Amino acid sequence: MTTTRPGGRSARVRDAVRQATLTELAEHGYNGLTVENVALRSGVHKTTVYRRWGNAEGLIADALELAQGEPWPVPDTGSLQEDLREIAQLVRNGFADPVAGPIAAAFVAAAVQSGGAARSLHDFFVARHEQAAKVVERAVERGELSPDTDAADVIRMAVAPIYYRLFVTHEPVTARDAERAADAAATAAREGVI
Repeated sequence: MTTTRPGGRSARVRDAVRQATLTELAEHGYNGLTVENVALRSGVHKTTVYRRWGNAEGLIADALELAQGEPWPVPDTGSLQEDLREIAQLVRNGFADPVAGPIAAAFVAAAVQSGGAARSLHDFFVARHEQAAKVVERAVERGELSPDTDAADVIRMAVAPIYYRLFVTHEPVTARDAERAADAAATAAREGVI
């Protein structure tokens, strides 16, 4: 039985493979993601990558698992509507970013093509929604919302139109589009629809 030493060789290998996976996703998308290219780019022997990650689906799963634990800048403006606007803009800006955007889009594309990648992306979003739910919980504490408000649903409603425009209708998402999505979610939450 092997043990993982924080900051040890195992952590360095995992980080190198993750960085190579993200770079390959950005450059070639999910369809171009191969264990061979990740091994070459990371400097980790191909046999090690196959043994530990198995295939492209395993590489995606591990990259998303690592991302789940990373902190996300959850806003605290003192207003539910403003907090939701900032979250919607974070999502919009993430996809517009020339480096992070193609990687995020590749994760979504992978989820459409692979059940395993879909489960990994689902788990990633559950973690992000739990982090972002703090804005809804604070709104409940301030008396802006009913205590039975479903915090994760409010977050989903604030960002879902962004994903719809990007991945279903393939339309651009303007700052105003993101703002309207957040405003609709805030209104629905205040009215008890969510």
